[in-house]
Amino acid sequence: MCACAAMRRALHSPVIVAVILGVKFGTDKELSKSYSIAVVLVICLFVLAFGWSWGPLGWTVPSEIFPLETRWAGQSITVAVNLFFTFVIAQAFLSLLCAFKFGIFLFFAGWIIVMTVFVLPETKGVPIEETVLLCRKHWFWKKVMPDLPPLDDGWAADAVK
Repeated sequence: MCACAAMRRALHSPVIVAVILGVKFGTDKELSKSYSIAVVLVICLFVLAFGWSWGPLGWTVPSEIFPLETRWAGQSITVAVNLFFTFVIAQAFLSLLCAFKFGIFLFFAGWIIVMTVFVLPETKGVPIEETVLLCRKHWFWKKVMPDLPPLDDGWAADAVK
């Protein structure tokens, strides 16, 4: 499964679960065994697709975008924020499920769409020192990135051209 297909499955899976729960659970107030199995299988497919596509990005992207001088601090903050929000989502999920019902899965699908819009370009084969240049070319992130200082010579001067 390629990463693009995994990203699509990661988006489609919560929508499929929301449709099954909204249509079948909304009318009967009970899911049949076959629909229950389908929901569990689609959630397992989501976990597989998310782990293949979006899941690792929370760890790999920050390690590539921080400069070497501050990478240790940036990665430490990234890990702390990641664990904090994982805890918050885990604690709030049941309450949100009761409040939003099947809409909670549409809520999470919406966040996948937001992540897709703001994702950084591919960095495979790009040296760590040049990833900041990719950020400066991205349609959104170039507004956030500070200007480059004047370059003397070397790899950075060639990369900007």
